[in-house]
Amino acid sequence: MGAGDLLDDLDLTDLDRFTDGFPHEVFATLRAEAPIWWHPPTEHTPDGEGFWVLSRYADIAAVAADATRFSSERGGPRSGGGTLIEDLPAGFASGVLLNMMDDPRHQRIRKLCTPSVTPRALAAVQAWLRERAVAIVDAAVERGTCDFLVDVAAELPLQAIAQLLGVPQHHRHRLFEWADATLDYDDRDLGQTGERSAAAAAAMFTYGAELVAEKQGCPDAGLISTVANAGFLTDLELQMFFNLLIAAGSETTRNSIALGVLALIERPDQWARLRDDRSLLPAAVEEVLRWASSTTYNRRTATADCVLGAADAGTPVAAGDKVTLWWPSANRDEAVFADPFAFDVARQPNKHLALGHGTHFCLGAALARIEIRLVLDVLLDRIAALELTGPLEWARTNKHTGLRHMPVRLLVG
Repeated sequence: MGAGDLLDDLDLTDLDRFTDGFPHEVFATLRAEAPIWWHPPTEHTPDGEGFWVLSRYADIAAVAADATRFSSERGGPRSGGGTLIEDLPAGFASGVLLNMMDDPRHQRIRKLCTPSVTPRALAAVQAWLRERAVAIVDAAVERGTCDFLVDVAAELPLQAIAQLLGVPQHHRHRLFEWADATLDYDDRDLGQTGERSAAAAAAMFTYGAELVAEKQGCPDAGLISTVANAGFLTDLELQMFFNLLIAAGSETTRNSIALGVLALIERPDQWARLRDDRSLLPAAVEEVLRWASSTTYNRRTATADCVLGAADAGTPVAAGDKVTLWWPSANRDEAVFADPFAFDVARQPNKHLALGHGTHFCLGAALARIEIRLVLDVLLDRIAALELTGPLEWARTNKHTGLRHMPVRLLVG
């Protein structure tokens, strides 16, 4: 299919295009023939506005690294903005959520969190994390079959984020359900709110407000307590911080784990290679992150008229234009990765962008890597292989690439 045929009916705001995972074949064509493409508005597009689509690694990395010209908050004549395709209101999401906030305030809040996720801090909890990973996998092995997404891939990140934030472990599944409901689009389209998502958002807001108040009155070592007692965040910033970390701390890593294991199920030679040589685990973790690329896109807003791409033949962009960065496409870019559609547990080098780039590089990157490595390591210890026992159910969203259900059988031997 040529670019002309493809672009005639391409709609990246039609969520049904993402119900079988990320449309890699579409982006391979875009990279080759229309790497900086203006997406016109369609019946599905929120705000009724078009936006730029970047599909090549170099262009995506350049925009992500240039927070002055490409804002996570707003730009040009816009009063709102943010990192979704649709504009979110300033003072509620844009400029309040940490990932939709520009420096210097973004960095000031981020520095509060950094001590909790340094390699040294995480080394202190690695034994606990491994103990939890063993318990999770052993429970699945004992049953013989499970929903790998729910019972294994989601469990370690969920338990870890509850521990990190200072949330009671017995509340974690409630938070999991609320986060899923707010992130899913099973009953709505972009820019819309469904009954399920609205109810979950309200319940999470109430829970978060009560938790912040509790931590302010009785501080502890958790991250919510640290931020709640910093003294310079507004009540809304504290609430949004809680919501963001519950979603980000559970959603992205569980999808990386699930999609990484799915790749190994489909490639038994790679599973055997990893089982025979555990020294490949660090490289395998990076390949899982590249392969899954669980954050599908982030938006930036041009703060001034500028040019995208090569200066001598670039594409003019106007102040206020929406610019979308499609991370899975960058991570399959043939100009950067040899044989990018091969899953290779020994891939070197592997400078993927799955964890972002620039000032908004993933705060929990080190924790995500540890969680993926531990789940893989324990699975390799306990079982000979996994096999699918039913159809996969993908999330209906263009914001996160991931599964909602993955039925498997765990084979011991």
